[in-house]
Amino acid sequence: MVRLSRAETQERNRAKVLAAARDEFARRGFREAKVDVIAERAELTRGAVYSNFPGKRALYFAVLADLAERAPRPATPPPDPGAADALAAFARAWIARLPLAIDSDAEDARLARDLLPEILADEHTRRPFAQLMRVDALLLGLALERLRPGRRLVRVAEAALTTLHGASQLAAAAPGFGEPFHLVTACAALLELDLTDDWPAEPPITTPARRDDRPWDPPAATDLLTGEPFRPGDGVVTVLGLHRAAAFEEAVRAGADVTAVLVTSDPGELAPLARLAVADLRGCLDQAIAPPARPRLRLVCDAGGELAAAAGVTAVSDATETAVRVEAGRIVARAEGYGACHAAAVGPGHGRSSGG
Repeated sequence: MVRLSRAETQERNRAKVLAAARDEFARRGFREAKVDVIAERAELTRGAVYSNFPGKRALYFAVLADLAERAPRPATPPPDPGAADALAAFARAWIARLPLAIDSDAEDARLARDLLPEILADEHTRRPFAQLMRVDALLLGLALERLRPGRRLVRVAEAALTTLHGASQLAAAAPGFGEPFHLVTACAALLELDLTDDWPAEPPITTPARRDDRPWDPPAATDLLTGEPFRPGDGVVTVLGLHRAAAFEEAVRAGADVTAVLVTSDPGELAPLARLAVADLRGCLDQAIAPPARPRLRLVCDAGGELAAAAGVTAVSDATETAVRVEAGRIVARAEGYGACHAAAVGPGHGRSSGG
């Protein structure tokens, strides 16, 4: 019999806990689920469950994130869709996964029913979730802008996501209410509304960037937008706590090739929440817009802080906002605080060639 390494044993136990927790949450809902039952189902002790997850809510978020990330990838959407067609396809994909009246008591429908109530129950989760919704709107808006250039479409994306999240809540609270696919037409029509959506030439608060000169040797990471591993290269790397998660737009609007790194002081609970928010969006975006048509942007959840440390950020919090610019494999500029993402994109050393 092959002896597993400590890391392999931990990974196996984590997988067993996730599988057992999924069954328990689906059968009983979050509030009625029992950690002791989860441990028994996983053939582990209660202590072993808590050694992998700091609490029941953290475990619940991890179960949902794992399911969203492992969902089957859809067929490639049609090439070169119009913005309205893409937004309609996004809305259609979202609505297609809502429970119908006939299956609203099915286990999968019950599994996610307690998500928003649990987020709402605590400021510790509400504030990061608000930023994560801004990230989702930004990702959808940037993708739509590639199809209809010349106009910022983040407000349109916000309106669409507000409509679709409302549909999700009604599907849970009042199954069978209304005609869900009318929302597809409504979401596509949002593109024709005159929503004021200006972007300032510079952020209202801009911290100065300073020159830097140190090697850039980051660890491999997983891009949440594709699910694929990669090693961040040249461009702007933004290290953002979950209270400032959407600030990477400043670097994107400055024309930089951006890797946005999300960090948190509570990786056990808030990192899976971040993964879940992005994976839910990605699942619908994959059915609407092919990756080549999306912005040059990578998004990482850096739960262990390794990528942040490579950028010189050794202590992280949910208020962290640091950005570095990497050129020719070296960090050449750094900025910290509000406006750091814009400052690193346009500040000292910008455009330095690989020779000097």
